[in-house]
Amino acid sequence: MSQFTLNLLVVGGSFALYIAIAIWARAGTTSDFYAASRGVNPIVNGAATAADWMSAASFISMAGLIAFVGYGNSSFLMGWTGGYVLLALLLAPYLRKFGRFTVPEFIGDRFYSQTARVVAVICLLVISLTYVIGQMTGAGVAFSRFLEVDNTTGLLIASAVVFIYAVLGGMKGITYTQLAQYCVLILAYTIPAVFISLQLTGNPIPGLGLFSTHADSGIPLLTKLNQILVELGFNDYTGQHGSTFNMFLFTMSLMIGTAGLPHVIIRFFTVPKVADARKSAGWALVFIALLYLTAPAVGAMARLNIITTIFPDGTTAQPITYDERPDWMRSWEKTGLLAFEDKNNDGRIQYYNDKSDEFASVAAERGWEGNEMVTFNRDILVLANPEIAQLPGWVLALIAAGGLAAALSTAAGLLLAISSAISHDMLKSVLMPNITDKQELLAARVSMAFAIALATYLGLNPPGFAAQVVALAFGLAAATLFPALMMGIFSKKMNTQGAVAGMLVGLLATLLYIFTYLGWFFIPGTNMLANSPDNWLFGISPLSFGAIGAVLNFVVAYVVMKITAEPPEHIQELVESIRVPRGAGSAADH
Repeated sequence: MSQFTLNLLVVGGSFALYIAIAIWARAGTTSDFYAASRGVNPIVNGAATAADWMSAASFISMAGLIAFVGYGNSSFLMGWTGGYVLLALLLAPYLRKFGRFTVPEFIGDRFYSQTARVVAVICLLVISLTYVIGQMTGAGVAFSRFLEVDNTTGLLIASAVVFIYAVLGGMKGITYTQLAQYCVLILAYTIPAVFISLQLTGNPIPGLGLFSTHADSGIPLLTKLNQILVELGFNDYTGQHGSTFNMFLFTMSLMIGTAGLPHVIIRFFTVPKVADARKSAGWALVFIALLYLTAPAVGAMARLNIITTIFPDGTTAQPITYDERPDWMRSWEKTGLLAFEDKNNDGRIQYYNDKSDEFASVAAERGWEGNEMVTFNRDILVLANPEIAQLPGWVLALIAAGGLAAALSTAAGLLLAISSAISHDMLKSVLMPNITDKQELLAARVSMAFAIALATYLGLNPPGFAAQVVALAFGLAAATLFPALMMGIFSKKMNTQGAVAGMLVGLLATLLYIFTYLGWFFIPGTNMLANSPDNWLFGISPLSFGAIGAVLNFVVAYVVMKITAEPPEHIQELVESIRVPRGAGSAADH
């Protein structure tokens, strides 16, 4: 059986499973569509939340980011997992006790204002739409390689599958579909990692293999990786080479951004009791940890495999010839995500850091005229990993299904958040409050279809900032919704004016900083882009600004609160009732 046929069978089988689950769990009411009738087991919800969370960025991109930067990108692991601790302790149980369907609904009711609800909807739509572009792009990458179709066809197939199970099943169908997708993606991620860890270290547990002895050299694997990278002029893998201040801010931005993502928060509205919301967050952290504890090993081992593929004789002096390059390189070259250029016409592949002053003399002595791996898209690393390690064909098919499951599971959650914001928070609550439950369910499905069409269009025609959508989504969630939720739960005195002012300042400040300093606008009067660290305000990276935006939100909200009227007494009593411990039982639930 050919690899293409095997890929088609495994991916097609997973799609058939998702659609079958959606038909079985079809939503019949708005409660089914928005919150699965609040009947989801905490363990099931934890696995579904993990799949909802572990997007194409986690599955496809994270190991690549770690592989090519090393310790400096461990902030992704710390920020994303730390966000779930915040969710479990500070948000999930209280939001579940409040008993609403959506984040804008909580903000609108807590701050007794339709204006606050509309601002929250705007923030949610900006966050979710920018985030979903990355998921559709990730699906396109996986399709283009493993199903041998162009990016447009891949996106259309992915959109059709999501349309069927998301529009039909709503939250109820998406929950059980995400449970299946979690099983697919975690097996697809860990099985190749186990094989590769065994090959390189003899240890079947990748996280332990990372700190084990490298089988060929007899020295610790990370020591071997550090040694070979330094020989090629790169930074050592385990060192911290960037700004510690920016690393801290970026970690905080990811952490509070995670806790403020609306498509993650709504998952905690689906469980029967308040206590189950906290349990769900705990189980989600366990399920996420299975991948996140494996990712550093995948990144390090893949980086070592790539280098030893190019320098197979154990030294960095004699790279392979272009004609000797392995099949996995030839396959990925066809996608345009991997490319070489023979700069010195010797027929070999020189791979080194051609910007290193220390290595320049060595490169000149060898006759090397620049790094000849001119394109290596980091998103291909996890998908190419089984091929690099020469694993069986069924593993390649499984990794294809896993990559698509990761992209589609998060896309479905984001699209549901968008649909709920439009149908429930805008149409039902603001524009047409008298519509029936049946009409609202139809509106929810129509808005879901519209959201899928828009996400597909943006995936096919990404805006100029598409490469930074994850940073934008997390920065905006950190700077807008997270502070509003925290103040809504823990401050009885926070009023409408303070909450609205804080969200607007956080939104505008973060957008302005990111659009200015990521280089999406030209500096007036020059031909240089503004994305140089020398131009950053106080040296703060645009990717780290979400934490600053959150601080601005809190400060502005507090100042405005102090000079405006207090909330009504019944609102203050409501906030107090949300926080009392006796709400953990089902009797107190709404």
